[in-house]
Amino acid sequence: MKKIVKIIGYGFSLLFLLLVISLGFKMFQWNRASQNNLAQLGEAAQRVTENGYTFRDLNKNGKLDPYEDARAALEDRVEDLVRQMTIEEKAGAMFITVIGVGQDGNLMERPEFDNLFSFLFPANTELIIQKKMNHFNIMDSPDPDKMILWHNRIQKLAERSRLGIPITIASDPRHGFAQTVGVSLFTPYFSRWPSAIGLGATRDTALVKTFAEMVRKEYLALGIRLALSPQSDVATEPRWTRIDGTFGEDAALNAQMTAAYIQGIQGDSLGTQSVAAMVKHFPGSGPLDGGKDNHFPPGTQSYRGGMLEYHLAPFEAAFTSNVAAVMPYYSVPKGVTDEDVAAGYNKGIITGMLREKYGFEGLICTDWGIISDATILGMKFKPASAHGVEHLSVDERIIKIVEAGADMIGGEILSEELARLIRSGRISEARIDQSLRRILALKFKLGLFENTYLDPSNSKLFNNPVHRQKGIEAQQKSLVLLKNKGNILPLKSSQKIHFYGFDEDFAEQHAGVPVEEADVILAKLAAPSGRFESEYMMEKMLGGGPLDFSKEELDKMLPLFKSKPTLLVMNLKRPAVIPELVETVTAFIAEFNVENDIILDLVNGKFAPQGKLPFDLPESMEAVEQQLEDVPFDTPHPLFSFGDGLTY
Repeated sequence: MKKIVKIIGYGFSLLFLLLVISLGFKMFQWNRASQNNLAQLGEAAQRVTENGYTFRDLNKNGKLDPYEDARAALEDRVEDLVRQMTIEEKAGAMFITVIGVGQDGNLMERPEFDNLFSFLFPANTELIIQKKMNHFNIMDSPDPDKMILWHNRIQKLAERSRLGIPITIASDPRHGFAQTVGVSLFTPYFSRWPSAIGLGATRDTALVKTFAEMVRKEYLALGIRLALSPQSDVATEPRWTRIDGTFGEDAALNAQMTAAYIQGIQGDSLGTQSVAAMVKHFPGSGPLDGGKDNHFPPGTQSYRGGMLEYHLAPFEAAFTSNVAAVMPYYSVPKGVTDEDVAAGYNKGIITGMLREKYGFEGLICTDWGIISDATILGMKFKPASAHGVEHLSVDERIIKIVEAGADMIGGEILSEELARLIRSGRISEARIDQSLRRILALKFKLGLFENTYLDPSNSKLFNNPVHRQKGIEAQQKSLVLLKNKGNILPLKSSQKIHFYGFDEDFAEQHAGVPVEEADVILAKLAAPSGRFESEYMMEKMLGGGPLDFSKEELDKMLPLFKSKPTLLVMNLKRPAVIPELVETVTAFIAEFNVENDIILDLVNGKFAPQGKLPFDLPESMEAVEQQLEDVPFDTPHPLFSFGDGLTY
């Protein structure tokens, strides 16, 4: 036995040694690749004075070029830069993808064991030097001083490239509490606001504009110049997993909120103090077949009720507000155009509707990952959302996107493939130049060529008490009181509370008692989600499935809630089917990502509820299945209706 143990010990030791050697060899490869990439770069741009005008000599030719001259007309700057770019550089500018941020503020050139994201993305130098890319979105949230340091280093890297084209940094929403891969990011030092659906519950467009203004200030401090928001889809299909990113089920309210958000984040016009907004997901991704999220097959949306125009209304408000960019969705808008292919591939959507019908002249960028499958350590994360064009090769998919009229392709690293297609004549360089003019014009409008670097003191903006207080006010206004039997709320100060669904520290901090000693139960639940099978990691992470609780879940909760007067608080990420719970509890409050302390303040009467329900709550799954995906407010006999909300 001792001999066997000894052999096993030797085996583990050998395995560990091989692992160390393998990791060491890999580190050597990463370092060598990084050094090789850096060796291809020139020196940083020098400041040169010509005829009394000082400029950054970005192409290092010792003279003032139009694109380096902030005094020159926008069109002249754009045309000069387009003329100087190689095919490879043009191809690189057509893509935007996720880039890793070094947690210590350095360039991310190799995986960091304390940062999962670092294992998913290529090295910074590979993306910028090899792939010639200069548009990225970030998913990391290191401390703000480290973010600023990284931003300045990556801009310095870009400055050393042949033409010194600055990097545009984009981000998904960061000001809520949700951390959902590919959808939203929790950033602890940002001000904290309810989710978009919670802002819809406030009915306050002035508050939304203020919110967007504060988003703009916090984004600018970190160098984020492109917001992948607002999500202006109308939430007419209750099973969809991304309803919390919308402003609700009413198109008119959604349009008002969309306009307010764009005005707040972009300002009166695009300039050096703007963050460009990218409204999504055109032509409206609310009416999904069966509520199935269109990151995944089958990837279709239905207009059985003939309500296409209803879903277009928020986007029309965005165009009136001069939104900088538009993102077509993954889904196939069945019957809307001559061919049933995803919006990102659809010429009828991009050219026919966006360019010709609406006269949109800004940037059009596809949603992320519509060409290539995404895997993590060999596991299926997300399939290519190539709905309707699954049979096409990668080259054919790129060609179809470009021919449809898109300017930029999201979530892909295929610049070398695009360059090859241009050189072969399968894609016209003149067509690429059309998109490139829009891409570069946005960089110039934002002042990126002149205002490239961040002031390290920007980190002082965060944890701002004014921003913090506004976020609290928005959270308060978003809470919706839907039932208050016997006016049990607000509670009397003498009433003892048993906390259900809250963490133990919170319950202890607020003098929670065992249920036997309690006068009331304060229960917190999330809307039902997750009762389905999927082969894709991301689909399970997004949630979805039936809107009701299982019998097993109800059997666990209902006896407890019947034992004492119960105040139920539910995070309605999407509408829930909860007639049994609503009938049982004494009070029912809808919340949309609100801090626990604020919920408790409402219960204790420190402020009165003001929110209004932003969608209907169906009475049954049968009612959900009977409604039409694109039609608002068509669930029969809703448990609660849009606009419901009590106060005291």
